[in-house]
Amino acid sequence: MAGASISIDYEFPDKAVADRLRALVDAGEDLEPAFIDIGEGLLNSTHDRWEQQVDPEGNAWEPLDPKYQARKKKNADKILVLEGFMRDTLAYNTTKSSLELGTPIEKYGATHQFGDEERGIPARPYLGFSEDDDQMIEDILLDHFEEALR
Repeated sequence: MAGASISIDYEFPDKAVADRLRALVDAGEDLEPAFIDIGEGLLNSTHDRWEQQVDPEGNAWEPLDPKYQARKKKNADKILVLEGFMRDTLAYNTTKSSLELGTPIEKYGATHQFGDEERGIPARPYLGFSEDDDQMIEDILLDHFEEALR
């Protein structure tokens, strides 16, 4: 190291403590098992909210425009459901350090999540975390790290 530096080296006298800390570090470096469980939980809660037609905070989605609803041939009483295709494309991807949940249908997915003011389409958020989701995530991560200590 150029210039000035200071370093501290320390070894735990207790191998068991060092091994447990190493297990925690290893668990933190590979969160994929936890992310898979979280992804499944979020996928289920997102599908549940879709059926209830509410956002992650439990607020009802804005109703359909009456003109659109009148010409809608299928599922006229359901918001964000014509054939159910977008809902059915929801999926998650995981790595050791990331979790993504969403739909690959960019045009419709983004339009309905964020709205499209130019076309008069209100935001109807379907992705996000409810309080129950937050608790589920916390529980899964806690279990993941507790398992590393066993």
